[in-house]
Amino acid sequence: MLNLRSIPAARAAAADGDRPVKRQSWIGPSVALVAASALLAACHRPADKARAPAAAEPTVERAGPVRWNAAAGDFELGGKPLKTVKLWTFDGSTEGFTAMGSRITPAPGQGIAVTMADPTIRSPRGLNVPGGQYPLVLVRLTRTAPAAAWDGALYYSTVNHPETINFLGKPLFGADPHVGETTTLVYDMSRQAAGAPDWTQSTIDQIRLDVEDKPGGAFLIHQIAIAESPDPAALGPVAAAAPAAAPKTPAPKS
Repeated sequence: MLNLRSIPAARAAAADGDRPVKRQSWIGPSVALVAASALLAACHRPADKARAPAAAEPTVERAGPVRWNAAAGDFELGGKPLKTVKLWTFDGSTEGFTAMGSRITPAPGQGIAVTMADPTIRSPRGLNVPGGQYPLVLVRLTRTAPAAAWDGALYYSTVNHPETINFLGKPLFGADPHVGETTTLVYDMSRQAAGAPDWTQSTIDQIRLDVEDKPGGAFLIHQIAIAESPDPAALGPVAAAAPAAAPKTPAPKS
């Protein structure tokens, strides 16, 4: 234990015993004067403004032929609204979309937050979409975390075939966004990457989006739609349709 009496200053203080401490005569008036001055100054000083909350991390939206009109609540092509047969805006719900192993939850406000463990995201079954009338699939999303490899393949099933690698689409616009970038993936299934013209000759039962090729990324998916394409020229020239391929191999991760 520390012996305070071994310290000269403490020993001298102890020698004084318990005598009451005498207040210095200058303390009271001076303290009062300082307090009064501070009060008067405060009366003439404008109140501090409330500190604004920290701004959210800014995002950049990539320009493209299709844009989301938040005021109207629909997608536009060339400034004109698109007719949609299916439009998912995920208002507090996943609206039946599911993921294989990935975490998928409603995001605050609108959208679904997806953390990739497996890249597969599926719509509900029973869409019953006439592919010839509705060849556009639109996916508006923001990347919130990086990943090892982008994919972006869109698979689908019909009454005639399940998901297979022989029938898929790739986005014509909006692929592989950077972290913090919002983009609209535009799939024109009238020129699908494999199996054309199967989509336009089929009734679509379910769609499946493989955003990444490997786990680790994260996205906020804002809206997904299946829509008409009133002006195919707005998306560029349509390549000659290849003969439809017969399904042979199931799509990976099905």
